[in-house]
Amino acid sequence: MTTHDIITNKLNEAFLPESLEVRDESHLHEGHAGHRSGGETHFRVYIVSRAFEGKSRLERHRMINAALASELAGSVHALAIHAQSPGEGRNR
Repeated sequence: MTTHDIITNKLNEAFLPESLEVRDESHLHEGHAGHRSGGETHFRVYIVSRAFEGKSRLERHRMINAALASELAGSVHALAIHAQSPGEGRNR
């Protein structure tokens, strides 16, 4: 299973999102710190979930970081997070 798949599965299980998109952006960071050949080091997550209702941006990021703690401690060098509750819209 790829890191992309693991992240997707863990976020689906933890937050039951209404929408979720996980992008591997490793190719955009070639030559930067943490980049490895083969990718799967830099990710961007767009997630909309009721679990984020009433939570601050910082709380949402902490929730996601906790769900992905083992990946962030291992193979994932960077994770950009766009976490919203339903009705907040989806900005990219």
